[in-house]
Amino acid sequence: MIRSWRTHWYHKFAYALRGVRRSLRHQSSFLVHGPMAIAVVALALALQLPRIDLCILVLCIVLVIASEMFNSSVEHLARAITREHHPQIAEALDTAAGAVLVASIGASTVGLIILLPALLERYFS
Repeated sequence: MIRSWRTHWYHKFAYALRGVRRSLRHQSSFLVHGPMAIAVVALALALQLPRIDLCILVLCIVLVIASEMFNSSVEHLARAITREHHPQIAEALDTAAGAVLVASIGASTVGLIILLPALLERYFS
Protein backbone atom coordinates (compact mmCIF):
# COMPACT_ATOMS: atom_id res chain seq x y z
CA MET A 1 0.00 0.00 0.00
CA ILE A 2 2.78 2.45 0.85
CA ARG A 3 4.57 1.65 -2.39
CA SER A 4 1.51 2.50 -4.49
CA TRP A 5 1.14 5.78 -2.55
CA ARG A 6 4.75 6.71 -3.31
CA THR A 7 4.40 5.71 -6.93
CA HIS A 8 1.24 7.76 -7.16
CA TRP A 9 2.94 10.87 -5.77
CA TYR A 10 6.04 10.26 -7.84
CA HIS A 11 3.93 10.32 -11.01
CA LYS A 12 2.14 13.50 -9.94
CA PHE A 13 5.45 15.28 -9.45
CA ALA A 14 6.84 13.84 -12.68
CA TYR A 15 3.82 15.11 -14.65
CA ALA A 16 4.07 18.52 -12.99
CA LEU A 17 7.78 18.80 -13.76
CA ARG A 18 7.08 17.78 -17.35
CA GLY A 19 4.55 20.62 -17.54
CA VAL A 20 7.08 23.11 -16.20
CA ARG A 21 9.71 21.89 -18.65
CA ARG A 22 7.28 22.15 -21.59
CA SER A 23 6.24 25.65 -20.56
CA LEU A 24 9.82 26.84 -20.29
CA ARG A 25 10.70 25.35 -23.69
CA HIS A 26 7.64 26.26 -25.73
CA GLN A 27 6.27 29.53 -24.38
CA SER A 28 7.85 32.61 -25.92
CA SER A 29 6.73 34.68 -22.92
CA PHE A 30 9.40 33.00 -20.84
CA LEU A 31 12.05 34.58 -23.07
CA VAL A 32 11.00 37.85 -21.38
CA HIS A 33 9.96 36.57 -17.94
CA GLY A 34 13.12 34.55 -17.35
CA PRO A 35 15.73 37.28 -17.91
CA MET A 36 13.57 39.84 -16.09
CA ALA A 37 13.20 37.53 -13.08
CA ILE A 38 16.96 36.96 -12.97
CA ALA A 39 17.62 40.70 -13.29
CA VAL A 40 15.20 41.58 -10.48
CA VAL A 41 16.63 38.99 -8.09
CA ALA A 42 20.21 39.97 -8.98
CA LEU A 43 19.42 43.65 -8.40
CA ALA A 44 17.72 42.89 -5.08
CA LEU A 45 20.76 40.88 -3.97
CA ALA A 46 23.17 43.58 -5.16
CA LEU A 47 21.23 46.21 -3.21
CA GLN A 48 21.29 43.90 -0.19
CA LEU A 49 17.58 44.32 0.33
CA PRO A 50 16.00 42.83 3.46
CA ARG A 51 15.00 39.19 3.16
CA ILE A 52 11.29 40.04 3.30
CA ASP A 53 11.64 42.32 0.26
CA LEU A 54 13.44 39.57 -1.64
CA CYS A 55 10.70 37.10 -0.66
CA ILE A 56 8.00 39.48 -1.89
CA LEU A 57 9.81 39.96 -5.21
CA VAL A 58 10.24 36.20 -5.68
CA LEU A 59 6.57 35.65 -4.83
CA CYS A 60 5.58 38.20 -7.48
CA ILE A 61 7.82 36.48 -10.03
CA VAL A 62 6.27 33.10 -9.23
CA LEU A 63 2.78 34.59 -9.52
CA VAL A 64 3.49 35.89 -13.02
CA ILE A 65 5.08 32.63 -14.17
CA ALA A 66 2.21 30.56 -12.73
CA SER A 67 -0.33 32.89 -14.38
CA GLU A 68 1.46 32.45 -17.69
CA MET A 69 1.34 28.67 -17.28
CA PHE A 70 -2.40 28.74 -16.48
CA ASN A 71 -2.94 30.89 -19.56
CA SER A 72 -1.02 28.38 -21.67
CA SER A 73 -3.09 25.51 -20.32
CA VAL A 74 -6.30 27.32 -21.29
CA GLU A 75 -4.88 27.92 -24.78
CA HIS A 76 -4.00 24.22 -25.15
CA LEU A 77 -7.46 23.15 -24.02
CA ALA A 78 -9.12 25.61 -26.39
CA ARG A 79 -7.10 24.27 -29.34
CA ALA A 80 -7.97 20.71 -28.35
CA ILE A 81 -11.69 21.54 -28.37
CA THR A 82 -11.80 23.40 -31.69
CA ARG A 83 -9.67 25.50 -34.02
CA GLU A 84 -12.71 27.45 -35.18
CA HIS A 85 -13.73 30.73 -33.59
CA HIS A 86 -16.14 30.25 -30.72
CA PRO A 87 -17.25 33.30 -28.68
CA GLN A 88 -17.11 31.57 -25.30
CA ILE A 89 -13.69 30.08 -25.98
CA ALA A 90 -12.46 33.49 -27.14
CA GLU A 91 -13.79 35.01 -23.91
CA ALA A 92 -11.98 32.36 -21.85
CA LEU A 93 -8.74 33.00 -23.75
CA ASP A 94 -9.06 36.76 -23.33
CA THR A 95 -9.76 36.38 -19.62
CA ALA A 96 -6.74 34.11 -19.12
CA ALA A 97 -4.52 36.55 -21.01
CA GLY A 98 -5.96 39.39 -18.93
CA ALA A 99 -5.03 37.52 -15.76
CA VAL A 100 -1.41 37.39 -16.93
CA LEU A 101 -1.52 41.11 -17.69
CA VAL A 102 -2.95 41.94 -14.25
CA ALA A 103 -0.34 39.73 -12.53
CA SER A 104 2.46 41.34 -14.57
CA ILE A 105 1.30 44.89 -13.83
CA GLY A 106 0.94 44.05 -10.15
CA ALA A 107 4.37 42.43 -9.99
CA SER A 108 5.95 45.38 -11.83
CA THR A 109 4.31 47.82 -9.42
CA VAL A 110 5.55 45.89 -6.39
CA GLY A 111 9.00 45.72 -7.97
CA LEU A 112 9.07 49.48 -8.45
CA ILE A 113 7.83 50.12 -4.91
CA ILE A 114 10.60 47.93 -3.48
CA LEU A 115 13.49 48.59 -5.88
CA LEU A 116 13.14 52.26 -6.81
CA PRO A 117 13.66 53.75 -3.33
CA ALA A 118 16.64 51.45 -2.75
CA LEU A 119 18.16 52.47 -6.09
CA LEU A 120 17.56 56.16 -5.46
CA GLU A 121 19.06 55.95 -1.99
CA ARG A 122 22.12 54.08 -3.18
CA TYR A 123 22.95 56.18 -6.23
CA PHE A 124 21.50 59.62 -5.47
CA SER A 125 21.97 60.24 -1.77
